[in-house]
Amino acid sequence: MRVLVAGGSGVIGRRLVPLLRAVGHDVATLSRSDGVDALDPATVRRAVRDAAPDVVVNMLTAIPRELDPRKLASQFALTNRLRTEGTRNLLDAAGGARIISQGLAYGYQPAPGPASEDAPLWTVGTPKQFAPVLNALRELEDLTTGAGGLVLRIGHLYGPGTIYAADGSFARQVRAGKVPLVGGGHATFSFTHTDDAASAVVAALDRPEVTGVLNVVDDCPAELREWLPAYARLLGAPAPKRAPAALARLAVGGWGVAFMNRLRGADNARARMRLDWRPRYPSWSDGFAADLTGAGR
Repeated sequence: MRVLVAGGSGVIGRRLVPLLRAVGHDVATLSRSDGVDALDPATVRRAVRDAAPDVVVNMLTAIPRELDPRKLASQFALTNRLRTEGTRNLLDAAGGARIISQGLAYGYQPAPGPASEDAPLWTVGTPKQFAPVLNALRELEDLTTGAGGLVLRIGHLYGPGTIYAADGSFARQVRAGKVPLVGGGHATFSFTHTDDAASAVVAALDRPEVTGVLNVVDDCPAELREWLPAYARLLGAPAPKRAPAALARLAVGGWGVAFMNRLRGADNARARMRLDWRPRYPSWSDGFAADLTGAGR
């Protein structure tokens, strides 16, 4: 199968492209490193025409390596454009090619328990900094599913090249003791290893009948207060301190407090069933141990 990976030089793309080739797909990439501006319709049309893909995998992002929760909206401005304008450009150029797009699995309206794909996205009390990010994701999903495509809602991404890697920005902050448990740390995280995100795309290519949205996350949603101390121990970092939400809001803003206390986890049952997909790392604890200590490799 001829596959065009838009964002092939990104964190997931770097794991996905060699995997696609290893299982026999003919792969082309579209990225800035290939000299392609995804926001330029004419450039995208030429790149897609030259690739002549059967499937377009849309992994377009431009997420900074260092994130400031108080500036999330501005830091994600380019990514938001890629998810909206870039997706429209890909669809306009793709003709009859199938599209698979990368979404997010942690934009659900806060509520008890892991969210299925039928649960509503965050619409009531959405933190100001997160609202434009979520609006762009909604548009990406509408564009993709409206074209008969599939959106893979990826969880909190970890693995090589991510903020959670041993050399990532989050790891550096934890080692420096700069990531406290704010307000109890009740946010529920559903993680996705980069290799599991890549394998889900490969599984989706074999099932063209699957459309809509699917949560691609591990099997073990966990509250921040559970996984952050374990992550710190694996790094050899000091245990996270505790900080009241009211005080932390001054440092990290409303989105930072919500990120640590209000996020809802996601359920992967539908992806497991419809794609016959299984995460290599069923639990964040397995994946973090493998990445940070070499266990299980």
